[in-house]
Amino acid sequence: MTTDFFAPLVDDPYAYGAIAATNAMSDVYAMGGEVVLALNIAAFPEDLPAETVAAILAGGADKVAEAGGILAGGHTIIDAEPKFGLAVLGLVHPQRVLTKAGARPGDALFLTKALGTGIISTAAKQGDAADEHLDTAIESMTRLNRHASHLAREAGARALTDITGYSLLGHGYEMAAASGAALLFNASCVPLLPGALEYAARGITTGGAARNRSYLAGKVSLASGIPEAMEHLLFDPQTSGGLLFAVAPENAGQVESLFAVADEPVWRVGDVAEGERVEVVA
Repeated sequence: MTTDFFAPLVDDPYAYGAIAATNAMSDVYAMGGEVVLALNIAAFPEDLPAETVAAILAGGADKVAEAGGILAGGHTIIDAEPKFGLAVLGLVHPQRVLTKAGARPGDALFLTKALGTGIISTAAKQGDAADEHLDTAIESMTRLNRHASHLAREAGARALTDITGYSLLGHGYEMAAASGAALLFNASCVPLLPGALEYAARGITTGGAARNRSYLAGKVSLASGIPEAMEHLLFDPQTSGGLLFAVAPENAGQVESLFAVADEPVWRVGDVAEGERVEVVA
């Protein structure tokens, strides 16, 4: 059972509802489960047009239906700032739960979505994001992690988590700590959404990234030579980000093959080593 909700990231109400719902369901997929039931969590201003409210709810309902779940109502309160999300019930066999623990030295690390949603949505709020960059970010944020979770399990994932507000490095550290292993990321292999690096280089960053960097001080080491803009993206909080998972090295080729056949994106972003830390090389 999981829940998540937040204020609008984008202007389009349908997209906002779809993003919020996709994000809320992600924790179920991060544990290898299937979405069964969802309830709306909503807060809307009294003067918000009815058609806007309907579009937000429709965006969420469509994603729950796509996930194969049932939307069984919910609860709405009056609030000056719109907020929307879901409480979600998922099912998984107790012997098939995937957790952050289980990564072993020698394993290969894979990521299923590119980074940059935090910085791009911030640029959009400032009126600085190109339409095509925002559209690509929205497409990423509304893509369910359901099929990627199926494929990761089929390829023998040993540890799995989704990348959300704590950033790639923050959630990577959680996996490292839970597994008692070190995660070694190659910055040059980490996928980025179009425009994200450009906006970061122009100084468009997020408060969440600064908080992540502060929290992870002493827990994450970055090699010299990594551009500052890239550092911002590694700490960038993601909304409805992808899955990070570890598989045995002999299964790395199977991951790439399965995802290619399914036309699902995946990138090998590093390896697991001895220790209990996170390192990023240039």
